[in-house]
Amino acid sequence: METYNEILQAAREILYNHKIADAEVDAWYLLDYVTGMNRADFLLNRGKPIPQTQALRYRELVDQRAHHIPLQYLTGTQEFMGLEFDVTKHVLIPRQDTECLVEEVLKYCTDKSVLDMCTGSGCIIISLAKLGRISKATAVDISDKALCVAAGNVIKHQVEVELIQSDLYERIDGVYDIIVSNPPYINTQDMKGLMPEVRDHEPKLALEAGDDGMIFYRRIVAGLMSHLSRDGRVFFEIGHDQGEQVRDILQRAGFVQIQIKKDLSGHDRVVSAIKCS
Repeated sequence: METYNEILQAAREILYNHKIADAEVDAWYLLDYVTGMNRADFLLNRGKPIPQTQALRYRELVDQRAHHIPLQYLTGTQEFMGLEFDVTKHVLIPRQDTECLVEEVLKYCTDKSVLDMCTGSGCIIISLAKLGRISKATAVDISDKALCVAAGNVIKHQVEVELIQSDLYERIDGVYDIIVSNPPYINTQDMKGLMPEVRDHEPKLALEAGDDGMIFYRRIVAGLMSHLSRDGRVFFEIGHDQGEQVRDILQRAGFVQIQIKKDLSGHDRVVSAIKCS
């Protein structure tokens, strides 16, 4: 029978051969997921035979990862803002870049009502409800399947969030102090150059935004005057080269104090603005 160490080494080689960028890390995470072992347990038991049921399950997951299915869809979770979120193939995998968006909103959200457009897994609004002292939390997505994932995460983190199935503002009444969104923003041409994990497995509905990547920014901004309170704020996640385009859309709509914030890599990542009262 294979030992824990032998099956881990074999998995690393398989993933390397299939050009998985983080082959060593992913091989370990999948072993941890299947066996429940931490590093200390592994070092103590690496020479022992792995039970057949665990070996079969591990090989199955390694094979799926070798075909570029994202690790997070295999394990079903992703950490975001220090919280663990459930994810499925129906939602975009939460990314560290988006933490910059949440951190910006946290500066202004105390005792405010917040609407999260295109919520997906719910990671943005749930993080704000968990870490900020917001008065009302609402999240919208067009996908029923995404909202099912978000609902599970709401229960998991024991927060109060109203989830609404809607094509942006279609079923939204009233106004909010803050509207935040990480909308689809990849243009059609750039979709072709994405990593296979993203291009072939994450939901296209949550990624693609037409020929210039601006469709959803335009649509969301068009409804801001009707759904944002006086002196309300809007926050967008953007692609690294989209800051000036989104700034222009907001300026044309009459928004003021438009700011572009960079992420930890030094790329433009968040655009914020205030509704002119």
